[in-house]
Amino acid sequence: MHTPIAQRSKLPHVGTTIFTVIGQLAAKHQAINLSQGAPNFPCSADLIRYAHEAMQAGHNQYAPMSGLPALRQAIVDKVETLYGQRYDVDSEVTVMASASEALFSAVTALVHEGDEVIVFEPAFDSYIPMIELQGATPVVIKLSAPEFAIPWDEVAARISPRTRMILLNTPHNPTGNVLTAADVARLEAITDGTDIVVLSDEVYEHVVFDGELHHSMSRHPKLAARSVVVTSFGKTFHVTGWRVGYCLAPQALMDEIRKVHQFAMFAADTPMQYALARLMAEPEHYLGLSAFYQHKRDVLSQALAESPLQLIPSRGSFFLLASFAHLSDESDSDFVQRLITQHGVATIPVSAFYRDGTDQRVIRLSFAKDEATLRAGAERLCRI
Repeated sequence: MHTPIAQRSKLPHVGTTIFTVIGQLAAKHQAINLSQGAPNFPCSADLIRYAHEAMQAGHNQYAPMSGLPALRQAIVDKVETLYGQRYDVDSEVTVMASASEALFSAVTALVHEGDEVIVFEPAFDSYIPMIELQGATPVVIKLSAPEFAIPWDEVAARISPRTRMILLNTPHNPTGNVLTAADVARLEAITDGTDIVVLSDEVYEHVVFDGELHHSMSRHPKLAARSVVVTSFGKTFHVTGWRVGYCLAPQALMDEIRKVHQFAMFAADTPMQYALARLMAEPEHYLGLSAFYQHKRDVLSQALAESPLQLIPSRGSFFLLASFAHLSDESDSDFVQRLITQHGVATIPVSAFYRDGTDQRVIRLSFAKDEATLRAGAERLCRI
């Protein structure tokens, strides 16, 4: 339908996400989907039953704006047990309608026009648009293959009086990297004595491999005092479609975040919150997640051992990167499309995680799949 309304876009450089484009192409060619970071296996049957029972019990109306009290209490107890930080259950934890909403609410509440936000690329595609919608400037610091280590000297050099926030993601999508104790020490030193907020996307907090420690901002008191920590029930309990997450922050920050949340969503889905609160009482579901996904990482890595791809070690998350720079001069987008059309396997070009399309000829594979899918996809990739 034609409209006479003239448009002035707030996000003129944003188009259809790469995940939608690849998903459509994969469906057209019936490709094995190793692109999307969503499990293709079922969640806990108990979780479904708990949600069903909550619905049958009449818990189908609005939950409290800050989240179901039993779920907030379970979150606070878990965080204290794992990371040693005790958040106030009434004022410092908020259940949100997805981690994405939590990130958006935090950026909207705490970042103002004219501010600068340091972002590390490759980055999840929603980060920069969220910043730009506030009239703020993303200060992009690029991470380079294969290490993708944070260049802290550059971070220090690019901090200015306008720097309001540093946006982190650990474990990291798409690289599979994790923050180390040395990273945390540099972050503490750089932010000490400033008004910089750390926004820490920790949706893969329970997916850290090879005995490494997850350095949540909640684990480090100086950083916890200036941080908003965001995580996801969808990633933890294999229910990405439920869209329930939460954030933690000191009360002064959380007060502002809740002002945005109450007008964006008001409350996350009620029966899902009841179900999640019950499952949180069974910590083996999340305490065993690292071993569960490490096995999947290893299945995919071993199945790709005979492929021509050069694998980059994954230390956390659902993702494994692979370089094809020694095989082809193609762009990573062209290479990914050829994998779909000629080999029937869908992956993601890592250039899609850089605003300027930086192409290091690296692709991302998801191992949040059942073993049959992982082995079938690897078998096809071994024929490249």
